Amino acid sequence: MSITIFVPGDAAALALGADEVAVAISTAAAKHKLDIEIVRNGSRGLFWLEPLVEVITEQGRIAYGPVTVADVPSLFSANITRGGKHSLRLGDIETLSYLAKQKRVTMSRVGVIDPASLSDYRKHGGGKGLELAQSMTSAEIVRLVTDSGLRGRGGAAFPTGIKWKTVLDTTADQKYIVCNADEGDSGTFSDRMVMEGDPYCLIEGMAIAGLAVGANKGYIYVRSEYPHAIAALNAALDSAGDWLGDFQIEVRKAAGAYVCGEETALLESIEGKRGIVRSKPPLPAISGLFGQPTVINNVISLASVPDILAQGAANYRDLGVGRSRGTLPFQLAGNIKYGGLVEVPFGLTLRELLYDFGGGSRSGRPLRAVQVGGPLGAYLPESQFDTMLDYEAFAAIGAVLGHGGIVAFDDTVDMAKQARYAMKFCAIESCGKCTPCRIGSTRGVEVIDRIRAGAHEQIPLLRDLCETMTYGSMCAMGSMTPYPVLSALNHFQEDFQ
Repeated sequence: MSITIFVPGDAAALALGADEVAVAISTAAAKHKLDIEIVRNGSRGLFWLEPLVEVITEQGRIAYGPVTVADVPSLFSANITRGGKHSLRLGDIETLSYLAKQKRVTMSRVGVIDPASLSDYRKHGGGKGLELAQSMTSAEIVRLVTDSGLRGRGGAAFPTGIKWKTVLDTTADQKYIVCNADEGDSGTFSDRMVMEGDPYCLIEGMAIAGLAVGANKGYIYVRSEYPHAIAALNAALDSAGDWLGDFQIEVRKAAGAYVCGEETALLESIEGKRGIVRSKPPLPAISGLFGQPTVINNVISLASVPDILAQGAANYRDLGVGRSRGTLPFQLAGNIKYGGLVEVPFGLTLRELLYDFGGGSRSGRPLRAVQVGGPLGAYLPESQFDTMLDYEAFAAIGAVLGHGGIVAFDDTVDMAKQARYAMKFCAIESCGKCTPCRIGSTRGVEVIDRIRAGAHEQIPLLRDLCETMTYGSMCAMGSMTPYPVLSALNHFQEDFQ
């Protein structure tokens, strides 16, 4: 009987030597005359343990990690195929506190299944949402998603059901579903993990969205730096057969510009044009891709839909707090001891996430600042670490949850330098269409340089410039750049002295 061994094929695991480990395991098994099957699963998101090898045994699914090529001979000597004792043995991975304390909904199959197998996906509950949606009217699907309280997981947190209803109610011969998988925020990787570890979940969510609004064509716009995700999605689509009915999906490789993560610039790019922000109105839900009504959601939003359909709106709505319902896969990065993915319901505090899951700083020094929501998110000082992870709670302190990316800094960070970085980032990545963003960011870098050189009387000028960018820019690229700049200036003013 064949023994199943899981070795992640996730990009993070590959960067840490997973391919070489898989080859070493295959070679060692042949030497020991063992019949094994190696499954290249997704990562569980415990990156400090990658490559994480799991074996199905009579004791359950036993994990070992982090495994290097040099460890493989001793693992086989310790009888890894039967869950033998070894210094790298972690036991049942699900019992590790990092995973046991989570509530995985959207990411429930990531790291568990064979991402290349549709049958394995369906064996683990996949496909039930689409099957149910096929027996419902479009209005019923939209109402269910609305009742679940799902909001966009890409940054703006706009209610998904309202967006879908707008597209449903707009008359057109052709409508589109567009997945924004241009995951470019610093410290974010949840979209990539879904695409590489559970691609059928995203595909199913898009098909359900198509049934909900009357669309038969979808596009997945994937970050150009994600070749493994692109390959996984294309392989899944090739294997899907008639599972999706008449709904067709095409994977598009992104243009490599951060601003193409903005929904209208993304549409321009799919249409073969330069990625420049469009004026609104009209909204993409009314006139989007090729001038047709278009649903644009990010990966986590669409990947949450199959479970909402399969388990019911109330099951999802009962998780979370206030208007922030369900769960969000938070991503811990930067100077953090246990970097990885943590999916929990809204309502935890930032401090709990940083210390109960992240274990504090990797350097062992005190955490001084945390940036939440990507390179345009605010820097939060230690005094704000007890803020609840909730869209409205973050808005109340001038911050954003965004895509759930969290980058930690210890007390050696220069926050004036970080503020300059935000302005410089905007200057480089601006599409150039509007003056406040294009020129304001360049002037911002110059003003910060003068302040750092001692011209402290220019701090009011920097604040005035930030106000102009906030209220005068066409999109979030320019209007959000002041978030990190002003938060650094407000909470870490001593660094500007």
